[in-house]
Amino acid sequence: MFYTYIIRSENEIDIRQILFSGQTFLWEINHFNHEYYSSIINGVSIFIRQISTQEFEVNTIENEIKGIPIPLFFQRYFSLDIDMDRVFPESFARFYPDLWKLLAEYFSLRIMRQDPFETMISFMCAQGIGMHLIRKQVSMLIKTYGEKTTVTFAGNEIELYNFPDPERLAAADPFMLSRCTNNNRVRANNIIAVSQGVVEGKVDFQRLCDRDMPLSEVRRKLSENRGIGFKIADCIALFGLGRFDAFPIDTHVKQYLGSWFKSTTALRSLSPASYLILDAEARSFLNPDFAGYAGHILFHCWRREIKKLQSF
Repeated sequence: MFYTYIIRSENEIDIRQILFSGQTFLWEINHFNHEYYSSIINGVSIFIRQISTQEFEVNTIENEIKGIPIPLFFQRYFSLDIDMDRVFPESFARFYPDLWKLLAEYFSLRIMRQDPFETMISFMCAQGIGMHLIRKQVSMLIKTYGEKTTVTFAGNEIELYNFPDPERLAAADPFMLSRCTNNNRVRANNIIAVSQGVVEGKVDFQRLCDRDMPLSEVRRKLSENRGIGFKIADCIALFGLGRFDAFPIDTHVKQYLGSWFKSTTALRSLSPASYLILDAEARSFLNPDFAGYAGHILFHCWRREIKKLQSF
């Protein structure tokens, strides 16, 4: 039996844009009906579809996730509690009127609050490759190491997979796991090592979620793990720890900082030193508390409007 919930947002929300903007690689478009997107969250099978610019439908076999009623869970999951005026305040529109107009179509994009372990492993798989291949690799990872669940939804039998738990990945064979990391054995070993760190409590997500911990300390602790540099650490913080102040910087971000905000630092090669300078610069023209939230919207807009990239 499936429960169906209609969830309404006070502002426009674009589910497809959210799920396919590069912040998650765990949702799939259903083959039987392309209006629906499916995934498993905390062991619960979920089917979502957009029904209006401000409403979406959630179908699930449970009436709560992690003890939270489904409507409340998804309001938080899609950060519907965040006022976009705080992300892009009026002052931004005054200073960057042309960019503001370009961004208008993307204000329906929301940052997701995801599981930190799933986020960490997904972005460790994602280093230096395109989004289409990332999605393929993460799919291979969960189908190889995750637990399969078969559900019947709308008269169709659907196979879904749980994300593998830390214990399963900690015990993985590096050679077998490397098939899910673009045949990169070093990356596979790094994923095994960090999974072992989670199992042993060396990577403590509960502590990292503490809002009193400075972002620089969160980044430092995550970067102590092999295979996690500043950018991946900031991705984990932004998408997995709810740190909307974390500002991941990759090639696309560096490009838009140079083009739209005239950063001369963006002309330099990306190194740990230049990364931190760009991070500080971004906070000078974005709300520091929501620098990463705004940064991801800018990233998505840059890829779509300037680079004309469609693959997510």
